[in-house]
Amino acid sequence: MNRIAITHYLLLSTLTLWAGCNVPATESVSMGDSLAYSVAYKVAIAEGDTEARVTMRVRQPQALLREVRFRPGPAINDVVIDGKKIAPVDEVIWQPGKSGGILEWTVTVSNHRGKDRYDALLAKDWGIFRAEDLIPRAATRVKGGAYSKTTLEFDLPAKWSVVTGYAAEDELIPIIKPERKFDQPSGWIAVGRLGVRRETIANMEVAVAAPVGHSVRRMDILALLNWTLPELSRALGKLPARLTIVSATDPMWRGGLSGPYSLYMHADRPLLSENATSTLLHEVMHSIVRTSAAPGYDWIVEGLAEYYSLELLRRSGTISDSRFSKALASQQEWAKSADTLCQRRSKAATTALAVTIMHALDAEIRENTAATASLDDVLRALQMDNKDVSLEDLRNIVESISGQGSRVLQLDKLPGCRSIQSRS
Repeated sequence: MNRIAITHYLLLSTLTLWAGCNVPATESVSMGDSLAYSVAYKVAIAEGDTEARVTMRVRQPQALLREVRFRPGPAINDVVIDGKKIAPVDEVIWQPGKSGGILEWTVTVSNHRGKDRYDALLAKDWGIFRAEDLIPRAATRVKGGAYSKTTLEFDLPAKWSVVTGYAAEDELIPIIKPERKFDQPSGWIAVGRLGVRRETIANMEVAVAAPVGHSVRRMDILALLNWTLPELSRALGKLPARLTIVSATDPMWRGGLSGPYSLYMHADRPLLSENATSTLLHEVMHSIVRTSAAPGYDWIVEGLAEYYSLELLRRSGTISDSRFSKALASQQEWAKSADTLCQRRSKAATTALAVTIMHALDAEIRENTAATASLDDVLRALQMDNKDVSLEDLRNIVESISGQGSRVLQLDKLPGCRSIQSRS
Protein backbone atom coordinates (compact mmCIF):
# COMPACT_ATOMS: atom_id res chain seq x y z
CA MET A 1 0.00 0.00 0.00
CA ASN A 2 1.30 3.41 -0.93
CA ARG A 3 1.46 5.45 2.26
CA ILE A 4 2.95 8.82 2.94
CA ALA A 5 3.61 10.15 6.40
CA ILE A 6 4.78 13.71 6.69
CA THR A 7 5.80 15.30 9.97
CA HIS A 8 6.05 19.05 10.16
CA TYR A 9 7.21 21.07 13.16
CA LEU A 10 6.17 24.69 12.95
CA LEU A 11 8.92 27.26 13.47
CA LEU A 12 8.62 30.23 15.77
CA SER A 13 8.25 32.52 12.78
CA THR A 14 5.17 30.56 11.66
CA LEU A 15 3.60 30.96 15.08
CA THR A 16 4.25 34.66 14.93
CA LEU A 17 2.61 34.84 11.51
CA TRP A 18 -0.47 33.01 12.76
CA ALA A 19 -0.75 35.33 15.74
CA GLY A 20 -1.19 38.24 13.35
CA CYS A 21 -3.63 36.53 10.99
CA ASN A 22 -6.77 37.58 12.84
CA VAL A 23 -7.80 33.96 13.59
CA PRO A 24 -11.30 33.94 15.14
CA ALA A 25 -11.23 33.50 18.88
CA THR A 26 -13.48 30.44 18.65
CA GLU A 27 -10.74 28.61 16.71
CA SER A 28 -8.27 29.10 19.53
CA VAL A 29 -7.76 26.73 22.42
CA SER A 30 -7.50 28.15 25.91
CA MET A 31 -3.97 27.56 27.15
CA GLY A 32 -5.51 26.69 30.52
CA ASP A 33 -7.21 23.65 28.93
CA SER A 34 -4.05 21.59 28.57
CA LEU A 35 -5.70 18.55 26.94
CA ALA A 36 -7.80 20.38 24.32
CA TYR A 37 -6.70 21.11 20.78
CA SER A 38 -8.69 22.96 18.12
CA VAL A 39 -9.69 21.60 14.71
CA ALA A 40 -11.17 24.19 12.34
CA TYR A 41 -12.68 22.94 9.08
CA LYS A 42 -13.32 25.52 6.36
CA VAL A 43 -15.24 24.60 3.20
CA ALA A 44 -14.83 26.96 0.24
CA ILE A 45 -17.22 26.69 -2.71
CA ALA A 46 -17.19 28.88 -5.82
CA GLU A 47 -20.41 29.47 -7.76
CA GLY A 48 -20.66 27.22 -10.80
CA ASP A 49 -17.92 24.91 -9.53
CA THR A 50 -18.48 21.21 -8.90
CA GLU A 51 -15.64 21.00 -6.38
CA ALA A 52 -15.17 22.19 -2.81
CA ARG A 53 -11.86 23.07 -1.18
CA VAL A 54 -11.57 21.87 2.41
CA THR A 55 -9.03 23.22 4.87
CA MET A 56 -8.38 21.50 8.19
CA ARG A 57 -6.40 23.73 10.57
CA VAL A 58 -5.11 22.26 13.82
CA ARG A 59 -3.89 24.43 16.68
CA GLN A 60 -2.67 22.97 19.95
CA PRO A 61 -0.71 24.11 23.01
CA GLN A 62 1.51 21.03 22.78
CA ALA A 63 1.76 17.82 20.75
CA LEU A 64 -1.70 16.49 21.66
CA LEU A 65 -2.87 15.36 18.23
CA ARG A 66 -0.08 13.07 17.10
CA GLU A 67 -1.52 11.58 13.91
CA VAL A 68 -4.50 11.75 11.56
CA ARG A 69 -5.12 9.09 8.94
CA PHE A 70 -7.88 8.55 6.38
CA ARG A 71 -8.50 6.97 2.99
CA PRO A 72 -9.16 9.81 0.55
CA GLY A 73 -11.20 7.86 -2.00
CA PRO A 74 -11.57 8.77 -5.69
CA ALA A 75 -13.49 12.02 -5.04
CA ILE A 76 -10.58 13.64 -3.15
CA ASN A 77 -7.53 15.06 -4.89
CA ASP A 78 -4.93 17.83 -4.63
CA VAL A 79 -3.95 17.02 -1.04
CA VAL A 80 -1.62 19.60 0.52
CA ILE A 81 0.06 19.07 3.89
CA ASP A 82 1.48 22.19 5.52
CA GLY A 83 1.94 23.87 2.15
CA LYS A 84 3.44 20.87 0.38
CA LYS A 85 1.41 19.02 -2.25
CA ILE A 86 1.65 15.23 -2.06
CA ALA A 87 1.28 12.61 -4.75
CA PRO A 88 -1.94 10.54 -4.97
CA VAL A 89 -2.05 7.99 -2.15
CA ASP A 90 -4.25 5.16 -0.91
CA GLU A 91 -4.09 6.49 2.63
CA VAL A 92 -3.22 9.94 3.93
CA ILE A 93 -1.18 9.91 7.15
CA TRP A 94 -0.55 13.32 8.68
CA GLN A 95 1.50 13.99 11.79
CA PRO A 96 0.85 17.62 12.76
CA GLY A 97 3.57 19.73 14.31
CA LYS A 98 3.80 20.31 18.04
CA SER A 99 1.74 23.49 17.66
CA GLY A 100 -0.51 22.24 14.85
CA GLY A 101 -0.58 22.60 11.09
CA ILE A 102 -2.80 22.73 8.01
CA LEU A 103 -4.14 19.93 5.84
CA GLU A 104 -6.05 20.77 2.64
CA TRP A 105 -7.82 18.82 -0.08
CA THR A 106 -10.26 19.25 -2.97
CA VAL A 107 -13.48 17.23 -3.24
CA THR A 108 -15.51 16.50 -6.34
CA VAL A 109 -18.87 16.69 -4.61
CA SER A 110 -21.26 15.06 -7.09
CA ASN A 111 -21.87 11.34 -6.61
CA HIS A 112 -23.98 9.17 -8.91
CA ARG A 113 -26.64 6.86 -7.50
CA GLY A 114 -27.99 5.13 -10.55
CA LYS A 115 -28.29 6.54 -14.05
CA ASP A 116 -28.56 10.35 -14.13
CA ARG A 117 -29.31 10.51 -10.40
CA TYR A 118 -27.20 11.80 -7.51
CA ASP A 119 -27.16 11.37 -3.75
CA ALA A 120 -24.65 14.25 -3.55
CA LEU A 121 -24.61 17.14 -5.98
CA LEU A 122 -23.05 20.58 -6.34
CA ALA A 123 -24.99 22.35 -9.07
CA LYS A 124 -24.72 25.89 -10.48
CA ASP A 125 -26.48 27.69 -7.64
CA TRP A 126 -27.11 25.03 -5.00
CA GLY A 127 -25.75 21.87 -3.48
CA ILE A 128 -26.98 18.98 -1.32
CA PHE A 129 -24.56 16.52 0.24
CA ARG A 130 -23.41 15.04 3.54
CA ALA A 131 -20.57 16.39 5.64
CA GLU A 132 -19.04 12.93 5.23
CA ASP A 133 -18.86 13.55 1.45
CA LEU A 134 -16.51 16.48 2.10
CA ILE A 135 -14.63 15.33 5.18
CA PRO A 136 -13.63 11.64 5.19
CA ARG A 137 -13.90 9.80 8.49
CA ALA A 138 -10.47 9.79 10.11
CA ALA A 139 -8.69 7.79 12.77
CA THR A 140 -6.41 9.67 15.16
CA ARG A 141 -3.59 9.04 17.57
CA VAL A 142 -3.50 11.47 20.49
CA LYS A 143 -1.91 12.05 23.85
CA GLY A 144 -3.88 10.23 26.55
CA GLY A 145 -7.02 12.15 27.50
CA ALA A 146 -6.69 14.73 24.71
CA TYR A 147 -9.81 15.82 22.81
CA SER A 148 -10.73 18.21 20.03
CA LYS A 149 -12.71 21.43 19.99
CA THR A 150 -14.02 21.43 16.45
CA THR A 151 -15.63 24.10 14.29
CA LEU A 152 -16.99 24.17 10.75
CA GLU A 153 -17.10 27.25 8.52
CA PHE A 154 -18.27 27.87 4.95
CA ASP A 155 -16.89 30.34 2.41
CA LEU A 156 -19.74 30.66 -0.11
CA PRO A 157 -20.67 32.86 -3.07
CA ALA A 158 -22.67 36.03 -2.46
CA LYS A 159 -26.39 35.43 -1.72
CA TRP A 160 -25.72 31.80 -0.85
CA SER A 161 -26.63 30.40 2.56
CA VAL A 162 -26.03 27.10 4.32
CA VAL A 163 -28.20 24.83 6.44
CA THR A 164 -26.66 22.01 8.49
CA GLY A 165 -27.77 19.82 11.35
CA TYR A 166 -26.01 22.07 13.85
CA ALA A 167 -27.15 25.06 15.86
CA ALA A 168 -25.38 27.89 14.03
CA GLU A 169 -25.74 28.74 10.36
CA ASP A 170 -23.77 31.10 8.09
CA GLU A 171 -20.98 31.48 10.68
CA LEU A 172 -18.50 29.45 12.70
CA ILE A 173 -20.40 26.28 13.61
CA PRO A 174 -19.35 24.40 16.76
CA ILE A 175 -19.26 20.61 16.32
CA ILE A 176 -19.94 19.03 19.69
CA LYS A 177 -20.13 15.26 20.08
CA PRO A 178 -19.65 14.33 23.74
CA GLU A 179 -19.39 10.63 22.89
CA ARG A 180 -16.24 11.20 20.79
CA LYS A 181 -12.75 12.56 21.53
CA PHE A 182 -12.20 13.64 17.91
CA ASP A 183 -15.22 15.54 16.63
CA GLN A 184 -15.97 15.58 12.91
CA PRO A 185 -19.05 17.19 11.30
CA SER A 186 -21.67 14.79 9.99
CA GLY A 187 -25.13 14.78 8.49
CA TRP A 188 -26.92 16.44 5.59
CA ILE A 189 -26.05 19.93 4.35
CA ALA A 190 -27.75 22.26 1.86
CA VAL A 191 -25.98 25.28 0.34
CA GLY A 192 -26.93 27.86 -2.26
CA ARG A 193 -29.94 30.07 -2.86
CA LEU A 194 -32.21 28.32 -0.38
CA GLY A 195 -35.75 28.57 0.87
CA VAL A 196 -35.94 27.52 4.51
CA ARG A 197 -38.88 27.01 6.88
CA ARG A 198 -38.27 26.52 10.58
CA GLU A 199 -40.50 25.51 13.46
CA THR A 200 -40.14 24.18 17.00
CA ILE A 201 -42.07 20.93 17.38
CA ALA A 202 -42.16 18.93 20.63
CA ASN A 203 -39.24 21.10 21.88
CA MET A 204 -37.17 20.17 18.81
CA GLU A 205 -35.99 22.76 16.28
CA VAL A 206 -36.97 21.55 12.81
CA ALA A 207 -35.57 23.10 9.61
CA VAL A 208 -36.73 22.21 6.10
CA ALA A 209 -34.39 23.54 3.40
CA ALA A 210 -34.44 23.30 -0.38
CA PRO A 211 -33.14 25.29 -3.34
CA VAL A 212 -35.34 28.20 -4.40
CA GLY A 213 -37.49 27.25 -7.39
CA HIS A 214 -37.68 23.56 -6.54
CA SER A 215 -41.18 22.23 -5.88
CA VAL A 216 -40.59 21.24 -2.28
CA ARG A 217 -43.63 21.23 0.01
CA ARG A 218 -41.90 22.70 3.05
CA MET A 219 -45.08 23.62 4.92
CA ASP A 220 -46.68 20.24 4.20
CA ILE A 221 -43.64 18.55 5.69
CA LEU A 222 -43.85 20.72 8.81
CA ALA A 223 -47.59 20.04 9.09
CA LEU A 224 -47.09 16.26 9.06
CA LEU A 225 -44.31 16.56 11.63
CA ASN A 226 -46.49 18.81 13.81
CA TRP A 227 -49.00 15.96 14.00
CA THR A 228 -46.58 13.08 14.49
CA LEU A 229 -43.44 14.26 16.31
CA PRO A 230 -45.28 14.80 19.64
CA GLU A 231 -46.20 11.12 19.51
CA LEU A 232 -42.58 10.15 18.87
CA SER A 233 -41.54 12.35 21.79
CA ARG A 234 -43.97 10.47 24.05
CA ALA A 235 -42.62 7.13 22.80
CA LEU A 236 -38.96 8.04 23.34
CA GLY A 237 -39.34 10.32 26.34
CA LYS A 238 -37.42 13.16 24.69
CA LEU A 239 -36.39 14.23 21.21
CA PRO A 240 -32.97 15.59 20.21
CA ALA A 241 -32.41 19.34 20.04
CA ARG A 242 -32.88 19.64 16.27
CA LEU A 243 -33.75 17.90 13.03
CA THR A 244 -32.71 19.13 9.58
CA ILE A 245 -34.48 18.06 6.40
CA VAL A 246 -33.04 18.88 2.97
CA SER A 247 -34.83 18.28 -0.30
CA ALA A 248 -34.62 18.98 -4.03
CA THR A 249 -36.05 17.85 -7.34
CA ASP A 250 -34.22 16.08 -10.20
CA PRO A 251 -31.48 15.17 -10.80
CA MET A 252 -31.28 14.18 -7.13
CA TRP A 253 -31.96 10.54 -6.27
CA ARG A 254 -35.69 9.78 -6.00
CA GLY A 255 -35.75 8.42 -2.48
CA GLY A 256 -34.95 9.21 1.12
CA LEU A 257 -31.69 8.89 3.06
CA SER A 258 -31.06 9.51 6.74
CA GLY A 259 -28.09 10.96 8.58
CA PRO A 260 -27.39 11.94 12.19
CA TYR A 261 -30.38 14.13 13.15
CA SER A 262 -30.82 15.04 9.49
CA LEU A 263 -32.27 13.52 6.34
CA TYR A 264 -32.65 13.99 2.61
CA MET A 265 -35.89 13.31 0.74
CA HIS A 266 -36.60 13.88 -2.94
CA ALA A 267 -39.27 16.51 -3.56
CA ASP A 268 -41.49 14.08 -5.51
CA ARG A 269 -41.72 11.50 -2.74
CA PRO A 270 -45.27 11.52 -1.29
CA LEU A 271 -45.52 12.37 2.39
CA LEU A 272 -48.10 9.57 2.61
CA SER A 273 -48.18 6.71 0.13
CA GLU A 274 -51.37 4.95 -0.98
CA ASN A 275 -50.51 2.05 1.35
CA ALA A 276 -50.34 4.57 4.27
CA THR A 277 -46.57 4.32 4.70
CA SER A 278 -44.40 7.44 4.84
CA THR A 279 -40.85 7.79 3.51
CA LEU A 280 -40.50 10.98 5.55
CA LEU A 281 -41.40 9.36 8.87
CA HIS A 282 -39.33 6.26 8.06
CA GLU A 283 -36.22 8.41 7.61
CA VAL A 284 -37.13 10.53 10.65
CA MET A 285 -37.05 7.34 12.73
CA HIS A 286 -33.58 6.47 11.44
CA SER A 287 -32.33 10.02 12.00
CA ILE A 288 -33.56 10.34 15.57
CA VAL A 289 -33.27 6.82 17.01
CA ARG A 290 -29.82 6.24 15.41
CA THR A 291 -29.89 2.45 15.89
CA SER A 292 -27.58 0.48 13.60
CA ALA A 293 -27.62 -3.23 12.83
CA ALA A 294 -25.12 -6.01 13.33
CA PRO A 295 -24.34 -7.95 10.11
CA GLY A 296 -27.41 -9.81 8.92
CA TYR A 297 -29.86 -7.99 11.18
CA ASP A 298 -30.74 -4.96 9.11
CA TRP A 299 -34.36 -6.14 9.26
CA ILE A 300 -34.51 -5.08 12.91
CA VAL A 301 -33.75 -1.40 12.33
CA GLU A 302 -35.66 -1.24 9.04
CA GLY A 303 -38.66 -3.03 10.53
CA LEU A 304 -38.75 -0.67 13.49
CA ALA A 305 -38.50 2.41 11.27
CA GLU A 306 -41.29 1.26 8.97
CA TYR A 307 -43.53 0.01 11.78
CA TYR A 308 -43.25 3.24 13.72
CA SER A 309 -43.89 5.31 10.61
CA LEU A 310 -47.31 3.63 10.62
CA GLU A 311 -47.72 3.79 14.39
CA LEU A 312 -47.02 7.52 14.54
CA LEU A 313 -49.66 8.14 11.88
CA ARG A 314 -52.18 6.05 13.83
CA ARG A 315 -51.40 7.51 17.25
CA SER A 316 -51.61 11.06 15.96
CA GLY A 317 -54.95 10.42 14.24
CA THR A 318 -53.41 11.20 10.85
CA ILE A 319 -54.78 7.84 9.72
CA SER A 320 -57.68 5.98 11.32
CA ASP A 321 -57.44 2.68 13.18
CA SER A 322 -59.16 0.96 10.27
CA ARG A 323 -56.67 2.46 7.80
CA PHE A 324 -53.84 1.28 10.09
CA SER A 325 -55.27 -2.25 10.07
CA LYS A 326 -55.51 -2.20 6.28
CA ALA A 327 -51.90 -1.00 6.08
CA LEU A 328 -50.77 -3.89 8.27
CA ALA A 329 -52.75 -6.34 6.15
CA SER A 330 -51.01 -4.95 3.09
CA GLN A 331 -47.63 -5.46 4.77
CA GLN A 332 -48.57 -9.05 5.68
CA GLU A 333 -49.54 -9.80 2.08
CA TRP A 334 -46.32 -8.27 0.79
CA ALA A 335 -44.29 -10.24 3.35
CA LYS A 336 -45.39 -13.54 1.78
CA SER A 337 -42.90 -12.99 -1.04
CA ALA A 338 -39.94 -12.66 1.36
CA ASP A 339 -37.65 -15.69 1.15
CA THR A 340 -35.45 -14.72 4.07
CA LEU A 341 -35.33 -12.22 6.89
CA CYS A 342 -31.68 -12.19 7.95
CA GLN A 343 -29.57 -10.73 5.16
CA ARG A 344 -27.16 -7.84 4.59
CA ARG A 345 -29.79 -5.32 3.45
CA SER A 346 -33.50 -5.37 4.24
CA LYS A 347 -35.60 -4.21 1.30
CA ALA A 348 -39.20 -4.32 0.12
CA ALA A 349 -40.80 -7.65 1.11
CA THR A 350 -38.19 -8.32 3.81
CA THR A 351 -38.98 -5.03 5.54
CA ALA A 352 -42.69 -5.79 5.24
CA LEU A 353 -42.09 -9.11 7.01
CA ALA A 354 -40.12 -7.27 9.69
CA VAL A 355 -43.07 -4.90 10.20
CA THR A 356 -45.39 -7.84 10.92
CA ILE A 357 -42.86 -9.19 13.42
CA MET A 358 -42.61 -5.84 15.21
CA HIS A 359 -46.40 -5.61 15.41
CA ALA A 360 -46.59 -9.12 16.89
CA LEU A 361 -43.75 -8.33 19.29
CA ASP A 362 -45.55 -5.23 20.54
CA ALA A 363 -48.70 -7.28 21.18
CA GLU A 364 -46.67 -9.96 22.99
CA ILE A 365 -44.96 -7.46 25.29
CA ARG A 366 -48.27 -5.82 26.15
CA GLU A 367 -49.82 -9.21 26.91
CA ASN A 368 -46.92 -10.37 29.10
CA THR A 369 -46.81 -7.12 31.10
CA ALA A 370 -50.54 -6.49 31.47
CA ALA A 371 -50.12 -3.51 29.12
CA THR A 372 -47.59 -1.79 31.40
CA ALA A 373 -44.90 -1.99 28.71
CA SER A 374 -44.76 -2.05 24.92
CA LEU A 375 -42.43 -1.90 21.94
CA ASP A 376 -41.79 1.74 22.95
CA ASP A 377 -39.68 0.43 25.83
CA VAL A 378 -37.63 -1.63 23.39
CA LEU A 379 -37.15 1.41 21.17
CA ARG A 380 -35.88 3.49 24.10
CA ALA A 381 -33.48 0.75 25.16
CA LEU A 382 -32.07 0.45 21.65
CA GLN A 383 -31.64 4.21 21.41
CA MET A 384 -29.57 4.24 24.60
CA ASP A 385 -27.34 1.37 23.44
CA ASN A 386 -24.48 2.49 21.19
CA LYS A 387 -23.57 -0.95 19.81
CA ASP A 388 -24.94 -2.53 16.63
CA VAL A 389 -28.09 -4.46 17.47
CA SER A 390 -28.30 -8.20 16.85
CA LEU A 391 -31.12 -10.70 17.35
CA GLU A 392 -29.57 -11.71 20.67
CA ASP A 393 -29.56 -8.08 21.80
CA LEU A 394 -33.21 -7.68 20.84
CA ARG A 395 -34.15 -10.87 22.67
CA ASN A 396 -32.31 -9.79 25.82
CA ILE A 397 -33.99 -6.38 25.81
CA VAL A 398 -37.44 -7.89 25.35
CA GLU A 399 -36.83 -10.42 28.13
CA SER A 400 -35.63 -7.72 30.52
CA ILE A 401 -38.79 -5.70 29.83
CA SER A 402 -41.40 -8.47 29.84
CA GLY A 403 -39.75 -10.85 32.28
CA GLN A 404 -39.76 -13.81 29.90
CA GLY A 405 -38.39 -14.94 26.57
CA SER A 406 -40.13 -13.99 23.35
CA ARG A 407 -42.08 -16.53 21.31
CA VAL A 408 -42.21 -14.08 18.40
CA LEU A 409 -38.40 -14.04 18.18
CA GLN A 410 -37.89 -17.81 18.11
CA LEU A 411 -35.65 -18.91 15.25
CA ASP A 412 -38.28 -21.10 13.58
CA LYS A 413 -40.37 -17.96 13.05
CA LEU A 414 -37.50 -15.95 11.55
CA PRO A 415 -36.65 -17.38 8.09
CA GLY A 416 -32.97 -17.38 7.24
CA CYS A 417 -31.76 -16.38 10.72
CA ARG A 418 -30.76 -19.84 11.96
CA SER A 419 -27.70 -19.93 9.69
CA ILE A 420 -26.49 -16.58 11.04
CA GLN A 421 -27.03 -17.71 14.63
CA SER A 422 -25.00 -20.86 13.99
CA ARG A 423 -22.06 -18.77 12.69
CA SER A 424 -22.07 -16.33 15.59
